[in-house]
Amino acid sequence: MTAPESPQSTHTESFEPVDLQTTPQSLSRAVLARRSEYVRPHKIRVKIGAWNVAACPGTDKDLARWFVDGEGIDKHFAALDLSRNPAVAHNLYSSNEDDPDSVRLLGGNDIGLYVLGLQEVVDLNTTKEYVNRAVKVDNSSTDKWQAALEAAMPPGYQLIVSEQMTGLLLLIYASPEIAPTVTNVSTKQVGTGLLGYFGNKGAVTSRLVLGETTRMVFVNCHLASGAGSNYLDRRCWDVDQILSKTKFDPVVHAGVSEDEGEVIGDEDFAFWFGDLNFRLDGLPGDDIRRILTLHTRGEYGSSSDKPPPPLEGEGVIVMRNSESDDDTTIKSSVHSRQQSFDSETTLPDPDDFPEDPSQDPMSLQATLDSLLPHDQLRRVIAQRKAFHDGWKEGHITFLPTYKYDVGTIGLFDSSEKQRSPSWCDRILYRTRKDKQDHDIRVREELESRKKDEEMKSRGIDQDDDVLFSYDPDTDGDDQLANVPTLDNDEYDETEDNKIEEVVTKEGFLDRISLDIYTSHQRISSSDHKPIISVFTLEYDAVVPDLKAKVHAEVARELDRAENEGRPAVTVVMEGSLADHESVLDVGDIGFLERKSCVVTVANTGSVSAKFSFVEKPTTDQEDSATLTWLTTSFIQPDNGPSTHVNKMVILEPGETVLAHIEAQVSTVSHLRALNDGHAKLEDVLVLRVEGGRDHFIPTKATWLPTCFGRSIDELIRVPDGGIRKFMSGKGAKGAIPYDSEVRCSAPKELFKLTEAIQTLAERCVADDAMLEEMILPQELGWPFDSATWTTGIEEQDSIKAGLVSALDNDASIFEALPVELSSVHKLELLSSILLMFLASLTDGLVPPLLWAKLSTALPNLTSLSPATWPDAKTQILDIFSSAPNHNIAFVFLTSTLSRVAAELSPTTAEPIMPGLSRRLSFRRGEDGGEKRMKMRQRRYAEIIGSLAFRTNDRDKAVKERERTVVEIFLGREAGS
Repeated sequence: MTAPESPQSTHTESFEPVDLQTTPQSLSRAVLARRSEYVRPHKIRVKIGAWNVAACPGTDKDLARWFVDGEGIDKHFAALDLSRNPAVAHNLYSSNEDDPDSVRLLGGNDIGLYVLGLQEVVDLNTTKEYVNRAVKVDNSSTDKWQAALEAAMPPGYQLIVSEQMTGLLLLIYASPEIAPTVTNVSTKQVGTGLLGYFGNKGAVTSRLVLGETTRMVFVNCHLASGAGSNYLDRRCWDVDQILSKTKFDPVVHAGVSEDEGEVIGDEDFAFWFGDLNFRLDGLPGDDIRRILTLHTRGEYGSSSDKPPPPLEGEGVIVMRNSESDDDTTIKSSVHSRQQSFDSETTLPDPDDFPEDPSQDPMSLQATLDSLLPHDQLRRVIAQRKAFHDGWKEGHITFLPTYKYDVGTIGLFDSSEKQRSPSWCDRILYRTRKDKQDHDIRVREELESRKKDEEMKSRGIDQDDDVLFSYDPDTDGDDQLANVPTLDNDEYDETEDNKIEEVVTKEGFLDRISLDIYTSHQRISSSDHKPIISVFTLEYDAVVPDLKAKVHAEVARELDRAENEGRPAVTVVMEGSLADHESVLDVGDIGFLERKSCVVTVANTGSVSAKFSFVEKPTTDQEDSATLTWLTTSFIQPDNGPSTHVNKMVILEPGETVLAHIEAQVSTVSHLRALNDGHAKLEDVLVLRVEGGRDHFIPTKATWLPTCFGRSIDELIRVPDGGIRKFMSGKGAKGAIPYDSEVRCSAPKELFKLTEAIQTLAERCVADDAMLEEMILPQELGWPFDSATWTTGIEEQDSIKAGLVSALDNDASIFEALPVELSSVHKLELLSSILLMFLASLTDGLVPPLLWAKLSTALPNLTSLSPATWPDAKTQILDIFSSAPNHNIAFVFLTSTLSRVAAELSPTTAEPIMPGLSRRLSFRRGEDGGEKRMKMRQRRYAEIIGSLAFRTNDRDKAVKERERTVVEIFLGREAGS
């Protein structure tokens, strides 16, 4: 079981130089090419046992004795030279002074793999019992046998397979050294019993991989019982079903699965064992029983031809018939164990045997050899009905395994049926080479048959060409192909110990030899005798630590070779405020403010590099807004002005490009999440290099508190100095607590904005009157309708960011406006900020609760005439009084809008200022000024209504009601 001293692998294949590419296959091939560095030869013994326990009580107590301890061999009933057999524990040979005929096989720690196949572990004679086990799983039998085996197993042995199908049970244990190297265990069941699929007959088959190199299959079967020809055909059918229906899971090596699962025949070594139920044909059962009984009594070859007289004494042995029997009666035998094998005087002296037992016509082996040609198994092989595709069996040197009286040694069935002795229990094996040799032979026969048919079709008689077609090297194969694989006319004990070399599927050279194949005649608790085979297996096994080392070295080599041919870029960050050089920090950032950094990307590889920033997928609009606070672009640094390039950049070796990364928060949804503390300005930009590795650029910024995106209830608690100073002084983040002190009746930011807008409206009218180049926009919605703004106003984020900062820091709004801007542009910018402020309020000027009260009190708002607006306004103010802060803010806003509308729509032609009479002819509004002002008020109400109210329904009727409420507060009929 220990490895030989030589560290060299016996692998026989050669490998071409590995093409170093970036694929898992190339890595696997490269590691495989160096397999000689991580495999080491191992040598273990595999013990395979098979026993039909016939559901007899007490059989589990005998299990440890014969299977693990190797006891129960009787040298008189095993025609082997046990003194020289490598599977015999010679230090214990004939060590039992009370029983000098006992022999002990190797067991315990000397075995690397224990493989046990049991049949009829449950009694299925009764229909009720069979049906119960067919519809429900019962593990009690498995637990019993497993416990019995583990009690005798040496410490450290691990269970590899435990699989039961009705009466069949397969158990596989591995030594502490072997168990960690067993992988890819796949076990399948095939039932061939009642109705062609029940599990009272069939097979349990397990596939495992030993040492990552050697694939082994173990088939524990119980084929159809019965001695007639129909039963023989059924047994062959059972074998075909087991072969066709057994498909193992794909083998997985290093996480890579093979494409397809394996079948029986794909392995390196296969072992088929169990109760195959093949019988002896063509001989009277009584004759077989008589001649074998003479051998068991040591009377074969005596001068008397009379049948052996009954032995003296009378003992009763209770017999329990197996499921394979036809009757279920309990018989009593007149022979006991002591009577059937009583004294040394009834047996010949072993020293009198010739060296070759088969050469002595009086020997047991000669008798066995004369019976074996009548074995059904050998016949079906010769007829190519089953097991003809390379299966072999060790030479049979032991008595038939079936059927005995329970509790006896060498006493065949004495019941009323007196069944003929047969070798029902067998252990077959096959190597990969055996299967390949058979396949080659079949192909050659097929080709020869096609050739003969072709010659006949051409009218050429094969006999006419015999002198020219004769090949002494190949002719005669057809005749040899019909010779049974299992048949050896002359027994040569060395054949079983012959070492066979096998090239495995993984390409390794393994060696296997059969050390012993015999039965345990002294185990008498069943009507079958257990059989045993011990194999010596020499194989190359992967050493995990060595393979891991080689794998790491190959991976580094591949990575190095791959990197030399892969695009490679280097990223250098510039302008970052972060302490860590690998993080890009754009610093403090407020609402609408733009901050940018530049990253230099250089091609430091040996091939051209194509790269771009990865655009992150979004699931909804809110996520999209959150993710778009960072934008990227590339700038080509030239001698002249910098030029922007496409999102995808291609650099030749040595070239550079600048990546411009800009940060801005411009959406209300993102704004509110930042104010609440639910979001942070942190992200990771991914620079993807095609064919190369990705570069990750962590980017962050510090969010500055703002009055935008908050509620009126928060803003009325901001003291002088602005929200940034307030939040910084308190060290607060997120929403402003409602338990803070109220500082003003309405948001101060709204006061400042409306006051500045009113002042600028007056300034625009004055400039229009005084300046010839001044043209005041005449659209009704100006300056609150974005469609009427001067081109480029919406894109002036830097000025808007300055206005937001002025509101957040309680600074002068007018100082934030560039002096070179016209009054029209300034008014448009302030109007855009006001609209944005109203839209960002979380609760609006009129919250949902106030709107609900208003809708209930005045359900017919839109049908009111202007004459009734004063009364409606009074009712509305009464409703709004329940929320005074919102009420004040709403009234203040609508008052400002009313004044702006009136300022921009004069109703008289009188000069606005003294001394301006020369421009009166150019003033607009003298014709229908009152009507135009009402139209302007209506347009203002449409724009502001959707921003001031927070309603749950945004259909056309609701929007009309919102407009009406605002228009009521703007109209002069309401008392403006």
